[in-house]
Amino acid sequence: MTLDGKIATVAGDSMISCGADLDRIHRLRANVDAVMIGVGTVLADNPSLTVRRTRGKNPVRVIVDSEARTPLTAKVLDGSVKTIIAVTNKAPKQRVKGLLKTGIQVMACGSEKVCLPKLLEKLHARGVRKLLLEGGSTLNWSMLKQGLVDEVRIAIAPRIVGGTAARTLVGGDGFARVSKSVKLELSSMKWVGEDLLLTYMVKR
Repeated sequence: MTLDGKIATVAGDSMISCGADLDRIHRLRANVDAVMIGVGTVLADNPSLTVRRTRGKNPVRVIVDSEARTPLTAKVLDGSVKTIIAVTNKAPKQRVKGLLKTGIQVMACGSEKVCLPKLLEKLHARGVRKLLLEGGSTLNWSMLKQGLVDEVRIAIAPRIVGGTAARTLVGGDGFARVSKSVKLELSSMKWVGEDLLLTYMVKR
């Protein structure tokens, strides 16, 4: 994120990380079982979620997509890596059928919104032990609010972009009181290129 907490500009530009930090992210992907994002990130960035800047295996791609809105042209549906899309029972059947035709797996978890604890249980049953959450801000909020995050790693780029409507690291409804917030404990900090990497453990 930028120094002012933005993960994208008001125009949606999310090219914030320096080259060294991008290398770090790809090394991290190569060392986890699965990487997860929300459908908003798919629609905004169309990421591949593969390992390209280092050697290593590609993690399973998990997309949280309550209404099956992932476009059939999305890179995550290219068939190159095992991909799971988590939907709800209200997801339009035609959209689900279209997704299934691409060869990916569709997993129903919930009625209105994807039930994240249930999704994690299902992923665990399929061998996922290390899960990398790459956003976006709405999914970050949901995971943190429900106590489903163990560690937070934040790379702060030396930039300020501003913008009231620009997405921040964590969106959602937010806590009304600071006393109810997610509490963190700093475990390390180091420079990664021009970015400052902060690693926190979530306090239970």
